[in-house]
Amino acid sequence: MKFICPLITVSDMEASKKFYTEFLGQKIQFDFGENVSFEGGFSIHLDRHFRQLIDQKPLVQGGNNFELYFEENELDSLAEKLDRKKISLVHALREQPWHQRVIRFYDPDRHIIEVGESMEHTCQRLAKEGHSTAEISAMTTMPEEYVKNAISN
Repeated sequence: MKFICPLITVSDMEASKKFYTEFLGQKIQFDFGENVSFEGGFSIHLDRHFRQLIDQKPLVQGGNNFELYFEENELDSLAEKLDRKKISLVHALREQPWHQRVIRFYDPDRHIIEVGESMEHTCQRLAKEGHSTAEISAMTTMPEEYVKNAISN
């Protein structure tokens, strides 16, 4: 069996396509009208059509139990953009226990979107702050070899 992609349901296809393409910079791979696949490996499906496929079972949005994860190293700019667009945050920009900086917010249907800096960027940032390879490895739980490669890039 081969895993293909996560699929989330949306109430307004045009608003969601605009959010994911214009705001998050995703590229549409296939647009079938009620189902859209993005090059990043996820799909959105119009909720009223999806309900037909699952025998009219109810859909629950905003359950805070699933997220789509993206990476972007310019998180301060993204946080400002989220503020300007008045997009509802799950939480403000913060550092995780493994020192990666992340921000979480909601898409138009209250699906959680997480955007974090890449772990390579995290290692580079920590090195610029003066931490050794061994310290960064311990702080991030990344293998020392990974840290060395990240820092040398």
